[in-house]
Parts: sequence; structure tokens; C-alpha cells
Amino acid sequence: MNVFIVYAHPEPKSLNAELKNIAISHLQGLGHDVIVSDLYGMKWKAVADGNDFQNYTHGERLSYMSNSLEAFQGGTQSLDIAEEQEKLLWADIIIFQFPFWWFGMPAILKGWIDRVYACGFAYGTGKYGGKHWGNRYGDGTLKGKKAMLSITIGG
Repeated sequence: MNVFIVYAHPEPKSLNAELKNIAISHLQGLGHDVIVSDLYGMKWKAVADGNDFQNYTHGERLSYMSNSLEAFQGGTQSLDIAEEQEKLLWADIIIFQFPFWWFGMPAILKGWIDRVYACGFAYGTGKYGGKHWGNRYGDGTLKGKKAMLSITIGG
């Protein structure tokens, strides 16, 4: 099985890091292939903006969903987004490892989701017309993938 771990914690010696490392060791020991995106280690750009699209002209009105769809379909997304999408396509299961901070995930992980789960890739696909306007998420490229959340809560 191909396992993709999306890891979001700034401290390499944290409990989250140790849980990620144990998961990698255990899964590889069982014969699975594992890849990891360490968002802090990668210095992932969390802000969704016009820089995510190679054909976007600064100063023009940005409609992130429309620009995202156009860039995904035209192969003009920024390279970091396309690389993460390739990892998602490769994976049979995705594990999100992160701490629960202020009632949610770290901003860097939210930004990863905002940017990588592009229109036309993770949502906005399927049949549209008449009375059916598609399933916003259920018809996406990731249909059938499995995901797991490994969340720590402290304090």
C-alpha cells in the first residue's frame, strides 16, 4: 500500500514528530511504501493567492476557485501544488499528523488543503446540468482514497 503522511508541526522533537516517525517505521516494516510532506520543513507557503497560478496577471481580479480550475486543467499551477497533488494521486491512504491548536489545524496545514485541493482536482468535478449540479467533493479525483487523522491535543 502507498501511504502519504502530511505532517504539520514546527518542532522536530515534538510528540507529533515521534508519532510520525513511529508510523513510518511501522508501516515500512509491514512492507508499505511511505512518503512524507513535512510542511514546516518544506517551508510550505500557506497563503492562497495569485502566485499559485502561472498565468495569473497581478492586478486582475482573482477568483481563486475559477483561477484554480483553469490552472489545474491547463497545467499552469505552481510547481509546489502540482507536486503535492502527484503525491495524493500516488497514495492509497493519506495520514494527516498535526496538533489541534485553537480549535483547528495549524494554519500551514489549512493552507496546504486550500491550495492543493484545487477545483477540478479535489472538487468541482462530475456531471453538471439540468437538476444535477455535481457533488462538490464526492466526484473528485480523490474519490475512493482513504484518509486518517492523527491529532494530538495538549495543555
